[in-house]
Amino acid sequence: MTKLSTLLVAILFAQIALSQFAIGTQTITYNDPDRTGGVGSGAGPGRQIECAVYYPATSAGTNTPVASGQFPIVVFGHGFAMEWSAYQNVWHHLVPQGYIMIFPKTEGGLFPAPSHNNFGLDLALVSEKLLAENANTLSPFYQKINGNSAIMGHSMGGGATMLAAQNNTNIKTIIGLAPAETNPSAITAAENVTVPALILSGSSDGVTPPSEHHIPIYEALDSECKSLVSLIGGAHCYFANTNVFCDFGEGSASTGITLSRIEQQALMNSLITPWLNYYLKDACLDYTNFMAATASTNLVLTQNCSINPLMLTVTVTDATNNQSNGSAVVTVSGNQGAYTLLWSTNTSELNNVAPGEYTLTYTDENCTDSLTVTIGNSNVSANLFESELNVFLVYPNPASTYITLSSEILGLSNVTILDAVGRIVYEESGIDLTNHTIQTSDLGTGTYVIRVENAEGLYSKLFVKK
Repeated sequence: MTKLSTLLVAILFAQIALSQFAIGTQTITYNDPDRTGGVGSGAGPGRQIECAVYYPATSAGTNTPVASGQFPIVVFGHGFAMEWSAYQNVWHHLVPQGYIMIFPKTEGGLFPAPSHNNFGLDLALVSEKLLAENANTLSPFYQKINGNSAIMGHSMGGGATMLAAQNNTNIKTIIGLAPAETNPSAITAAENVTVPALILSGSSDGVTPPSEHHIPIYEALDSECKSLVSLIGGAHCYFANTNVFCDFGEGSASTGITLSRIEQQALMNSLITPWLNYYLKDACLDYTNFMAATASTNLVLTQNCSINPLMLTVTVTDATNNQSNGSAVVTVSGNQGAYTLLWSTNTSELNNVAPGEYTLTYTDENCTDSLTVTIGNSNVSANLFESELNVFLVYPNPASTYITLSSEILGLSNVTILDAVGRIVYEESGIDLTNHTIQTSDLGTGTYVIRVENAEGLYSKLFVKK
């Protein structure tokens, strides 16, 4: 896939995604009575940790009310001599999708040299403090937090993420963007990190060369599931917006950069979004979306997972929440964007289920989600999807010679496939989406947008042609 393809597909994906919340912002200062220093004042004795908070809001602005709902937390650690404001691209992507992001402002100067140890402690403390706000009746975040938190950081902040996550089971996952070796050692700390971890690495990063920083950190992790994704031709600083100090260092240290900043950020967004959705939002289906995103030819995935996120246990309950004839275990293979449950393999368990509306509660080792379906008899298939944006299936994905479109919701529809520059490469009207196959042999390798339109609306999905 070309650089332009990566960029435009990601932009299309962002337009399709669930960007439904305005961005509110406020400043919060926490304190650690056992330490000194920091940034800010007014939080009490000890170390002051002033933070910029960005959150889903009823309207954009400073100190606007938090939007209705409960949201997970992402604590973010900045890079060396970089301010939190350099990561506007990250909060502009994640907050509208329902994430609270908090950026500690500590350890941001050149002189004195930043304390990596204190920064790691700050990240861990801020996660703990903000989670506790959910139970504080005086907090604007009272009953607005879903109880899940991640720590994420870039460069020095990526290394400090390892320091914050060691022996820390209060967080659900971590993400390191070009994480740097620190003092004390992030590599050594990674040996005590057990939560799921995602490391993103630019292959042309000369500031923190992958062989000396990202890869040793990844290899040291003791996480139950860890993934290292190398962005081919990616840079060190391009995970963030333009920053004079970082860009100056990159200009003298990195060679062979072939991705633009916006292309690298688009690739990053395509990976961190499903990863965080899966671990922080109980979006069981997003693990396969993460795996599908790694199929890009701009990426190389290295992974070690002791879990099997493609094994679902499904429980069927009726309208009164009574379990009906046990549960079924369904195995799904391949990188499909959604699961399909074929009840014909479990007729013995469903023979006595009367027609009606039922709840399917499906779980794997990391998440639990549910879907309401109508069952007419014991031999029924149900498509599990997360939102009305996913009302049809596209499989196999990645595809080789064909794709199949399937929907139990949409009737006759018009189908259009667009390439990365928005050109129509396929269109057909009046397709019956119960089960329709489209030949893809003539399509070039890359990522495509498939649009389905009928009287109910317009729906879009991505698929990869390998």
